[in-house]
Amino acid sequence: MSPQHIHISDYNYELPDERIAKFPLPQRDHSKLLVYRHGEVGSDHFFNLPAYLPQGALMVFNNTKVIQARMHFRKQSTVERGEQREGALIEVFLLEPAAPTDYELMFQTRHRCSWYCLIGNLKKWKEGALTRTIDLDGTTVSVSATRGPQHGTSHLVTLEWEGDASFAELLDAMGELPIPPYLNRATQESDKTTYQTVYSKIKGSVAAPTAGLHFTPQVLSAIDDRGIDREELTLHVGAGTFKPVKSEEIAGHEMHTEYIAVRRQTIEKLLAHNCEAIAVGTTSVRTLESLYWMGCKLLQNPDLTESGLHVSQWEPYAEEGVRNDVSPQTAIEALLAWYDRNAVDVLHSSTQIIIVPGYDYKIVKMLVTNFHQPQSTLLLLVSAFVHGDWHRIYDYALANDFRFLSYGDSSLLIP
Repeated sequence: MSPQHIHISDYNYELPDERIAKFPLPQRDHSKLLVYRHGEVGSDHFFNLPAYLPQGALMVFNNTKVIQARMHFRKQSTVERGEQREGALIEVFLLEPAAPTDYELMFQTRHRCSWYCLIGNLKKWKEGALTRTIDLDGTTVSVSATRGPQHGTSHLVTLEWEGDASFAELLDAMGELPIPPYLNRATQESDKTTYQTVYSKIKGSVAAPTAGLHFTPQVLSAIDDRGIDREELTLHVGAGTFKPVKSEEIAGHEMHTEYIAVRRQTIEKLLAHNCEAIAVGTTSVRTLESLYWMGCKLLQNPDLTESGLHVSQWEPYAEEGVRNDVSPQTAIEALLAWYDRNAVDVLHSSTQIIIVPGYDYKIVKMLVTNFHQPQSTLLLLVSAFVHGDWHRIYDYALANDFRFLSYGDSSLLIP
């Protein structure tokens, strides 16, 4: 059967609300760890993870940092029949930089910038600018938001502010951390710490790469002590990660595009480790596997630009076009040659890859991941990794009081 004809209803399971972890454990690395090895399922604690990893392996982490992407503005109050009425509350949810488009430049920019945004209470914001005053280091600053044209399901929003603050400083002062919608609660001050990995560095995500939330400096140190090579890359997680699959067949689901940044050093490390890696989280999986397909594209056309290296949703499954018989070593060597030809140290590109049963993993050999929502693309990715054995893993987790989703427990999957 073609992967596009997979029925999402085959990837459903009963997830009681009480099994969704609303908050993390007080100690990150004291979460449970489900260990799936060659079909055998067992449990341990996350702090024992390093003992299960092969010495000398390469472990890859996503170092993206969640931004305070939710901004609230209130429309001007009005007077109706002699009574003052409070203006509607409008939420502006930052999705993707529009001007400047580069994430690093965006957070350094001053006075004005534009983002593609989701808008909450859109029908109440028909025209005109929304304004809000905030306190920025003891100075009162006025911030305005102007709505532009629609862009897919989002809108272009231009933000302007007084003073000399960078956009990063502005966001820290007025933004709110966007915790997942299925937690059904307001963001709390503690989330600013607990919803970031201890190794987060590069601002840009609107959701955390949650497999990484279990790591502590102590666990990372134990990984180093085992002689395991640690490497970081960046994939900025988009709000599309929570987008439910509404079509009966997966062919009807459009994957969101996510932006990646990969250093030349990471490519060299992959080659030094026979192009095999332990991925921390599904975002690292999507990035590593996309690198293989980028290398394959370069073998056909060495002159591709960064945007030309974009991996589209069904590209890995195409019967024509990108070849599927290229060794990981050959593909990654082609990618390294591209860095050299273009004299760049960091590749900035994007991926829309969907990994579903039938996909042949090229680089990822082990996976650390949380437990995902029923009928989600992430569950399809896990099923593809364990050759369809996901039900046994999830049945075990449900029967043994594992906590689910972003703040829940973890698993180590070794097919």
